[in-house]
Amino acid sequence: MNESSQPHLFSSLVDDLASQGWSQQRLFAPQALTRELAAECHARARSGALSAAGVGRGAALQVQEGVRGDRIQWLEPGQSAACDRYLALMGELRQALNRALFLGLEDFECHFACYAPGAFYQRHVDRFRDDDRRTVSAVFYLNENWQAEQGGALRLYLADEREHDVLPEAGTLALFMSDAMPHEVLPASRERLSLTGWFRRRGGGLF
Repeated sequence: MNESSQPHLFSSLVDDLASQGWSQQRLFAPQALTRELAAECHARARSGALSAAGVGRGAALQVQEGVRGDRIQWLEPGQSAACDRYLALMGELRQALNRALFLGLEDFECHFACYAPGAFYQRHVDRFRDDDRRTVSAVFYLNENWQAEQGGALRLYLADEREHDVLPEAGTLALFMSDAMPHEVLPASRERLSLTGWFRRRGGGLF
């Protein structure tokens, strides 16, 4: 992807989100950046920096591998050049979403997620019951040469009772409304890497 293709790509993402509540785009980021992010995730995993992900939040946060089996680490500005480039790209997308859809998105949070072979995440939605800030979910995949028979799809449960599977192919971005799109991560036969994040609005009263 080059800079000249970015406005068109953002427009396609915005249009899909407005019309159907989700979007899937290939080659969202330059291939070199995708590879650098994959290498960063692998390096963090080798160093033991990734921790078992929990279910819930605050005092209710619990590790339940029968529900969710990934290991994660949150991104913070300044950790690496590749991570900073990705956060800047998502900042541009946040601004595009706000301009077009008036969502009032104030920030973006994300973490690396590593699923070992056989790990999964049961069906769920991304917005917490007691916190309505998460508005748009964004999952960016880092897995080169992924084959459909290896599994590991992100399964979206659409409003019309259809299912849509997104293969975790390197460079693919899945975008969907956090409160309205049940989804799950299916088990895979190989390690599966992603950057999973949320565009958040200012906190307020729950709907």
